[in-house]
Amino acid sequence: MIDVLTIGDTTLDTFLILDEDETNIRLDKERRWLSLHYGEKMYIKDTAQSMGGNAANVAAGVKKLGLNVALVTELGDDLNGHTVLAELERQHIDTKWVKVHRNKETRYSVVLNYKGERTILSYFSPRSYTLPNLPDSNWIYYTSLGASFEQLQHKLEQHLVRHPETKLALNPGSFQLKDGLSHIRTILPRTSLLFVNKEEAETITGKRKRTTKLLTLLQAMGPETVVITDSVRGSFVRHQHHSFSMTPYPVPVVAKTGAGDAYASGFLSAFIKQKTIPVAMQWGTANAAGVISAYGAQRGLLTSRSIQKMINTYPSITPKKLL
Repeated sequence: MIDVLTIGDTTLDTFLILDEDETNIRLDKERRWLSLHYGEKMYIKDTAQSMGGNAANVAAGVKKLGLNVALVTELGDDLNGHTVLAELERQHIDTKWVKVHRNKETRYSVVLNYKGERTILSYFSPRSYTLPNLPDSNWIYYTSLGASFEQLQHKLEQHLVRHPETKLALNPGSFQLKDGLSHIRTILPRTSLLFVNKEEAETITGKRKRTTKLLTLLQAMGPETVVITDSVRGSFVRHQHHSFSMTPYPVPVVAKTGAGDAYASGFLSAFIKQKTIPVAMQWGTANAAGVISAYGAQRGLLTSRSIQKMINTYPSITPKKLL
């Protein structure tokens, strides 16, 4: 039996670490602008490359935490695609439901890292998604896809009707929320566990509210449990009739890419292992802290033992129950 089946786009990510002492680069955090002098040659401080995409990142995270996982994704029959397949096999992630398109390109991203912030340049090769006959699984983690995702989602909903024992975790991507919001809203009543950041929560609800109010609004739309991550403010969870919050662990930030996926894989793994909500929040927070301490969305993923070690390192930082 597969514990978690993740569904979503997979990419090959190249990280360019820009020199913080470079005088031709400007960062305006308030306006969210990264500026580079046009026509200049600038040297990068370091570089790294890894498999990426929300579905692959979560698959890698839950696998490292001891769960059986398979990935449903579509790759091109190119060098990037073969690199991704080799990495999936190295991590012992089941690839039986990975579709490889002949004469197509694999999606990829170039990630600019500067002073702990990241700017992502993404290439999306056109897709006409199809959903294979899915294996039995305890959970499905459904996340970011591009244009034409609606047909796949419709088949996924039919699968969930035929397999009511399978639980759905949902983390919609930016395209789905921008151009397919109505479709994402239709699957919320079938969702057991929803992961979003605060901006995504506001998009789904159509409301600009405080985070605790957004938890309630989202839960009313169908999900049994709602998780909202909010950058340096930490995470917020509503489960049944109770809400909790937790601040991040104070680790040095190297790069933030993959922090949300790491949190989701930690929380989901603890949830599946029948841990309490506060413990699941600690697992998610610890896993995110591990990832932001290294370049790449998977390099800093933690094992169960290293998660517990981080929790023990910061005994005063625990989830708080909200009134």
